[in-house]
Amino acid sequence: MGGRLALLVALGIDNFGSGLFLPLSVLYGIQVVGLPVELAGSVVTAGKLVGIAAPLLAGRLVDRFGPRQVVIAAQVVQAAGVAVYLVAGDAALVFVASALLAAGQQAFYSSVFALIADTTRHNAKDTSFALVGAVRGVCFGLGGLVVAGLTTFGSVGYQVAVAADGVTFLAAAAVLAAFLPVPHIRPEVDSPPVSVLRNRPYLVLIVVVACGALVLDLFLDGIAVYVTEVLHGPAWVAGAMITTLTVSGFVLGTVVVRWTRTWWRTKAMRVGYGISVVWAAASLAAVFVPASWLPAYLLATMVLLSAGTLIGNRANALSEAAAPRATRGRYLAAFQYAFTSAGIAAPGVVALFAFGPWLPWLVAATAATIAAAAIPYLERNLPQDAVRGDYGRIAST
Repeated sequence: MGGRLALLVALGIDNFGSGLFLPLSVLYGIQVVGLPVELAGSVVTAGKLVGIAAPLLAGRLVDRFGPRQVVIAAQVVQAAGVAVYLVAGDAALVFVASALLAAGQQAFYSSVFALIADTTRHNAKDTSFALVGAVRGVCFGLGGLVVAGLTTFGSVGYQVAVAADGVTFLAAAAVLAAFLPVPHIRPEVDSPPVSVLRNRPYLVLIVVVACGALVLDLFLDGIAVYVTEVLHGPAWVAGAMITTLTVSGFVLGTVVVRWTRTWWRTKAMRVGYGISVVWAAASLAAVFVPASWLPAYLLATMVLLSAGTLIGNRANALSEAAAPRATRGRYLAAFQYAFTSAGIAAPGVVALFAFGPWLPWLVAATAATIAAAAIPYLERNLPQDAVRGDYGRIAST
């Protein structure tokens, strides 16, 4: 098994398992452990908050030992969290399990993009990031479909799903350990590296990506609420919209990268954020659509969200290329907080539906507009090779 194939297989297995369990993280505490709803939600959230400190350590470990070792360790930590879930009988153990899973997940995302870059040819990183994203998205969706069937068996089905998730983490780690030998060569530097906190352009990149990511997180967390509670539409529509986004990413992810191969990475991001603003406006306009046309209209809006997501999906490649080689692990770990902060903010934005159907969409559109407006600053101040990207650099020669 080649290195690139091994990585795709491992990440596919990993995300299939995540699709099995992530939808159950709170329900498991309620249905199997027997915790009250409010207590289950609180301890799982508290565990996740503890886990978000993991990138601070993961980044340093990547710089010292290489991303492959950290990715494998992160999967083992997540498997340990699953094991604690299986034996949990009270809130304390649910908290420990949630913290372990969150820590492993954060360490995984802090190191996996460096690993993808290390297993990719220098002139194909954008395509590799898109391909990995497509594979992970589809496998996560398949896991979600499987768990939907398992939950019909009650608490036994929940336990089977959790146990299977633990097996997938260990299987993914085993594939990487056996078939992906990536030597870690620490780069030589002539001057002391600049810390992330002193690198203003990179900090702006983190803020820009956090603002842009809020749109997608609002969709994933809030579209079911919007469709059923605000628009009073059919419950199946939200699931169909998420499926449409997943399928479009799998089918068109690498195709869109090839179509835009002469664009700088920053241009692709700016266009993607701009389309996201239009999608937010189109979603708000759904309140004026007749009920009989609502499902078709909402599914049609997915053309916009899919286009914005696929075109603008260059942030991971840009962040990896813009990070100094000597401290790449620490930089990418800090970059992970862009997505973490968006994920934390999204439920609060969804809650704004209680104050009016327009308010969450206004927040999303404003965030995407800020992200697009800050792109020229990144173009001027980030390393030009990182900004132009592999294909943009080839086109300019």
